[in-house]
Amino acid sequence: MPAVTVENILTLPRVSEPRADAVARPVRSVTTAPAGFEGEGFPVRRAFAGVDLAALDPFIHMDQMGEVEYAPGEPKGTPWHPHRGFETVTYIIDGTFLHRDSHGGGGRITDGDTQWMTAGSGLLHIETPPESLVMSGGLFHGLQLWVNLPSTLKMAPPRYQDIRGGDVALLSSPDGGALLRVIAGELDGHDGPGITHTPISIVHATLAPGARVRLPWNANYNGLVYALNGRGTVGSERRPIGMGQLAVLGAGDVIEVGADESQESRSPSLDLYIMGGQPIREPVAAYGPFVMNTRAELMQAFEDFQAGRLGTIPSEPHPGHDVL
Repeated sequence: MPAVTVENILTLPRVSEPRADAVARPVRSVTTAPAGFEGEGFPVRRAFAGVDLAALDPFIHMDQMGEVEYAPGEPKGTPWHPHRGFETVTYIIDGTFLHRDSHGGGGRITDGDTQWMTAGSGLLHIETPPESLVMSGGLFHGLQLWVNLPSTLKMAPPRYQDIRGGDVALLSSPDGGALLRVIAGELDGHDGPGITHTPISIVHATLAPGARVRLPWNANYNGLVYALNGRGTVGSERRPIGMGQLAVLGAGDVIEVGADESQESRSPSLDLYIMGGQPIREPVAAYGPFVMNTRAELMQAFEDFQAGRLGTIPSEPHPGHDVL
């Protein structure tokens, strides 16, 4: 799991120890993501399955894509499809994905890159592995997170952000036992590169065996911790968590996580995707690729898609080119 790393973590800025009276967040629930398939048939774990939307707010949906070792000819993507009313955040840990949309956004994301697409008023997009990866096969692993938009921004113009892995803010825990990658929002005053409509923070944390971290966390945000791989604990009560599990945390100022002393050989560390945001607290009407506030708005989104008002599929690039 390369993502973005450094040779000497002790050279990085360090997150401050939370103040003595800071309240550690308790664990409200731990759920295990069921397996499924997305797009043209690539395996996913449905990270938010079975969790109340009110506990996730402002997040809507998240898939862990892989981790899978493809044989030659096996890598798959998605066909062209529409979105309206929210943002997609695609984070690639291993492998490569190509993005293209009807609003002119597009690019290649690989090994720690993030693609941030604001669907807003609506567009069409497609995500595919490059032809070179299809031919060779190889490791593929990533996440796609859906972030809701408030009613005032549901019909905002679409926007695309191409966030290179080298642009994320890299931090160390106070004792150097954890590498913290701030993808969006802020952590302890350190800002990530992602520009968000909805106030959120996203951190990819890698904890060495036995390491513990207490992260200062915005008390107005919710707190979600998803284990990408490895074994450890979460919350003030040190609840066990492992690969493919999501912890929903209660109120407080600090998120506590720790890695078990013993890890599997294929997962030598504990990798966590830590999320939080300002709840929107508005009605959610979601179906398929649309996330709106009312059933009438949902029906209008389908009508607009069928009428071609969400954009048209651009002409294909010249054969033999991976770059979009």
